[in-house]
Amino acid sequence: MPYTLAPRTADLTLETEVKHSRFIAALRRVEDPEAAQAFVQDQRRAYPDARHHCSAYIIGNGPSDRVERASDDGEPGGTAGIPMLQVLKARDLVDVTVVVTRYFGGIKLGAGGLVRAYSGAVATAVDAAPLVRRELRHLHTLAVGHAEAGRVESELRVRGVVVVDTTYGESAVLTLAARDSAELADLVAAVTSGTGTLDPAGEMWVDA
Repeated sequence: MPYTLAPRTADLTLETEVKHSRFIAALRRVEDPEAAQAFVQDQRRAYPDARHHCSAYIIGNGPSDRVERASDDGEPGGTAGIPMLQVLKARDLVDVTVVVTRYFGGIKLGAGGLVRAYSGAVATAVDAAPLVRRELRHLHTLAVGHAEAGRVESELRVRGVVVVDTTYGESAVLTLAARDSAELADLVAAVTSGTGTLDPAGEMWVDA
């Protein structure tokens, strides 16, 4: 199962130093490539006098829908972005962007040194980051009366059911995410005294 940054985690920034060069690694949870690029621009604005703002991101939970990108931003080809991306992949991280800003310290590190410095900066930041596992769950909708909606939602949450959304029309419709559809059906039957009916509504990835 993939991992991502915990919800509502603020941008996490950690600095390392290699032969007087400063490497400032920043992580952000993102949902799409546009948000990833916006984070890169945020880091450029935060450190406008830095020489390099190298980046990597992985977006998409399932292997078939993942988007991966990396940028060396002026460093020798293959010495920054790809090593950073490899760290994210090795940790099975998704929906995450990392930007490493470098301030040159006057001593050239060589290709191997740059690879170690950039990948090490990312690894240090990831090690300090609060992570959660992502799980693929089955979605179902449950229609209940308005008067019962609050109680039903509360009791399902207490039993570990993820309530993705609640909409109100002629009835209240709860969208539920579950690991096991049969188990969810049993819980709904218990909470609604057998009157609730689940309708399949696809799948989605959620924070476990």
